[in-house]
Amino acid sequence: MREILGRRRKLLFRRGGRSAQLGAALHCATEWQWPVLPGVGLRSAGRPPAGARLGLGGRPTRRCNCPDPECVVPGAHPFDPGLLAATTDARMVRWWWTNRPDAPVILATGGRAPCAVSLPAVAGARAMAALDHFGVRVGPVVATPTRWSLLVSPYGLAELGELLYSQDWVPSSLRFHGEGGYVVLPPSQTGAGRVRWERPPASPKLSTLFEQGGPSPSAAPWLPKVATIVDALVMASTSAPDGGSRLAY
Repeated sequence: MREILGRRRKLLFRRGGRSAQLGAALHCATEWQWPVLPGVGLRSAGRPPAGARLGLGGRPTRRCNCPDPECVVPGAHPFDPGLLAATTDARMVRWWWTNRPDAPVILATGGRAPCAVSLPAVAGARAMAALDHFGVRVGPVVATPTRWSLLVSPYGLAELGELLYSQDWVPSSLRFHGEGGYVVLPPSQTGAGRVRWERPPASPKLSTLFEQGGPSPSAAPWLPKVATIVDALVMASTSAPDGGSRLAY
């Protein structure tokens, strides 16, 4: 029976009665060989402590489950376990999310795993429009209400340094997630809101798969090189209201 692709993506991580986060983490680790680990997550809803910061409408802001009361990325970072614990081992992944089913899914970037470039959401939308206009193919794009992250093929510091050196300046709001970095993946919930796919992962081109011996259901999503998109990201970030200051290189 044929499945509609869009519906298949929605149901991809909801099989066997397990949590959506566990399904996503298992798929990334076992099918795509992306090392993952659980994020620290948010504190359980309840009566806010005395002196808690209030958000819009007088409601308390969602607080991070880490010890830092002023955490600037609540829920959206590793803590225990630390980033070095990221793995593709299915048994470890199941153990983590069985004990913490709502924990965010953290991708450890770099090495053989994808890297990423993130920027403010407004700039991200502008960059995507420009890349689409010029026919530049992009890979998976992760979105939160405040920032977008474009996943790219692994790059080294030397390659990144050359790309940035060629720019007149680089906005401070543009961030690079390489070796030793991380990105939060859908369908995680963080203090900034729900994490979703703005552009869902796509399979590699058939021609590439055939060169590798034929299509495989475990083939990781196709990823662009950072050099093909960095110019558009820099330009979009500089023109966005929250683009940040100009850092000369």
